[in-house]
This record gives sequence, structure tokens and C-alpha cells, in this order.
Amino acid sequence: MDRNPSPPPPGRDKEEEEEVAGGDCIGSTVYSKHWLFGVLSGLIQIVSPENTKSSSDDEEQLTELDEEMENEICRVWDMSMDEDVALFLQEFNAPDIFMGVLAKSKCPRLREICVGILGNMACFQEICVSISSDKNLGQVLLHCLYDSDPPTLLETSRLLLTCLSQAEVASVWVERIQEHPAIYDSICFIMSSSTNVDLLVKVGEVVDKLFDLDEKLMLEWVRNGAAQPLDQPQEESEEQPVFRLVPCILEAAKQVRSENPEWLDVYMHILQLLTTVDDGIQAIVDLPLIDSLIRVLQNMEQCQKKPENSAESNTEETKRTDLTQDDFHLKILKDILCEFLSNIFQALTKETVAQGVKEGQLSKQKCSSAFQNLLPFYSPVVEDFIKILREVDKALADDLEKNFPSLKVQT
Repeated sequence: MDRNPSPPPPGRDKEEEEEVAGGDCIGSTVYSKHWLFGVLSGLIQIVSPENTKSSSDDEEQLTELDEEMENEICRVWDMSMDEDVALFLQEFNAPDIFMGVLAKSKCPRLREICVGILGNMACFQEICVSISSDKNLGQVLLHCLYDSDPPTLLETSRLLLTCLSQAEVASVWVERIQEHPAIYDSICFIMSSSTNVDLLVKVGEVVDKLFDLDEKLMLEWVRNGAAQPLDQPQEESEEQPVFRLVPCILEAAKQVRSENPEWLDVYMHILQLLTTVDDGIQAIVDLPLIDSLIRVLQNMEQCQKKPENSAESNTEETKRTDLTQDDFHLKILKDILCEFLSNIFQALTKETVAQGVKEGQLSKQKCSSAFQNLLPFYSPVVEDFIKILREVDKALADDLEKNFPSLKVQT
């Protein structure tokens, strides 16, 4: 992510030069301990009791970050990618300072930067274990998933993915997420409403990792939204939407597809994971989902048929390389889509097929497009589908068989 600017040139005065020369450096870096102490002290002042008890006239001051402070804390954000700096921040109890900022500050930019620094620090195993073992900090970080600021949500998702990718602490975060059912609603809301593709991809990666780590959590989320909680007041139920997982995943996939089809991989893998459990299969046997998958495959075919000639293209060698890379990514994505579509076709019932034919999701054109992609690798799946289709609409089944003579359907 390029949110944090590169640190400005170190404009040290004579006194600071002497401090650096006298052992003020952090580890093997040229960064000054004294300067870093100053920035962290400034953060403590921002969230000190006398500064947080402000009147309504000072509301803007609470939500806006001073330009000089922003530049300095952004410099710390960049520095925190260095292991020596990250370890020094850990020794100075910087995570506690950031926790205080996240718990008290209303400034979106400051909250984003603090989570971003913690995310950088968590890239180092020793610090990741320390951050993960702090229950209070864990609660505060998970609460950031309820934030309305996309950059903060992005950094929070990045931090979570980093921790979930560390085998030593992954189970700790899975357990915490299971203890907070509202996280499901927050993630579904992001997937169903956000237009920030970077955020959607990162949230998708978090969900994918969670489902890969814990099947029980996946089952809980699949079952969520099936019924309105009995203890929820009626007036609240009208204001708060009940999210269903698969439609939210599809909405995110559509948004991601509009930007770059290659980024669909993570959402296709989530859907693949859902097919490994019965409840997941039932949740994805959805006619609009079939229609969406067929449309994606049609769009990919159109992309592959685009003319290669362009007045603005570079050398023929560069053009061939680019085309080869594009074809490779499209092939991988097509393979994922076809495997997923075949899983859905296997789970279709006679009633669902009849509804799809009636509503147009399983028209001759769309079935033909699906078959073109599924054959010959998924011939048994297509043949079984034709058998069901024949019971629903014999004429349509016969037409499709004529168009695809390689099918050997037992009548």
C-alpha cells in the first residue's frame, strides 16, 4: 500500500548529529532514538485525558491530524518495516500507545497509521506473538473492523491476515473472531457495499484464510442470516439488514471483476471451500450465482478474442510476453471457475433446474456457454445435468445434445 509517504530527508541539527554519533542510533539503522521518543510522546499527549475531554468546539481538532505530526508518524510507519526499529518500538511499549490512540482517537488518519505500524511490526514473528498474546490489544484491533474509514479497515485487514498467517498465533485470532459474532456482519457489510477494490481483495483474503483454518467458523458463517434472531426487537430488525454470506461474496466478486478479473481468484477460492461442506453446497446452489459465473466466463472469452493490433503497442516481443502472461492468468481463473461451476451443477435438483429454465438462468444460450467451458473435462457432470433437464424440458435437452454431439447421455 502506498498510503504512507516516504520519510523526508533527515534534517538533523548539530545536537542531533552528536546524539546519533554518540550511540543514539536504533540498532544498525541511522534512525534516532531521541527523535522516535519525541514522536511517541506526542502521541501520548494526543490521547491524554486533558486532551480527550474537549468541548464540541474542538471536535474538528479531534478528527484532524496536525500536518507536522502526520509527517512524523508517517515516517515512523515507514521505519517500522525495519526489524531493528520494530523491536525497539516493542521494547518501548509502543503497541500500548497505539492501543490508547485506537481506543480514544476519532481521527481516521491517525487510526489508520497506528494500525499500519502495528501491521508492519507483526510481520516479525517475535513481535507478532507478543501483539497476539495481548488480549486487550486484540479486542481493540478487532473493534477496528467496525470502523467506517476504508483505509483503516484496509490496514486492519492487512494486520489480521499477517497474524492469521503465523501458525503459532493463528488459532488465537480465530477463537477471538468466533467470540465476536458482529465481525461477521461487519465483513459482510464491507463485501456487499464497498467499492474499494483494494479493501475487498484484502477482506477476501482474510475470509479465505479463516475458512481454510477453521471449518467450524465457516459453517457458522454459512448458517448465519438464515433466520432473524428471536430476541431482536422488531424496530431494530427493520433498520439492521440480515446478511447472508454467499450473496455478499458474490457482490464483492462482481465489484472486483469490474476492476481486474485476475483478482477474482480469492473469492473463487472462498466459494470452492464452501463446496467442501454440505451446508456450503446448499448455500451456493443459487441460480443468480450460476448466471453470474456463466457471465464471467463469457467475459473472459471476449477478453481472449480482443484484437492484438494496437498503434500504441510496444515491440512485438513485449506484446507477445504480455499476451502470454494475460493468457496464463486467464487460464488459471477459468480453471477455478469451471471447477466451481461443475460443483454447483452436480448439486442441482430437478426443482432448481425447472426454476432456472423458467426464469431464464438456464436458457439454451447460457447452458451452451457453460457446456463450452465445462467440456470435455467435466463430461460426466454435464451428462448428469442433461438427464435432469430432460425431465424438465425435453426439447431444450435435445437441442443441447445436438449442439454437443460428444455427450453420451443414457436415455
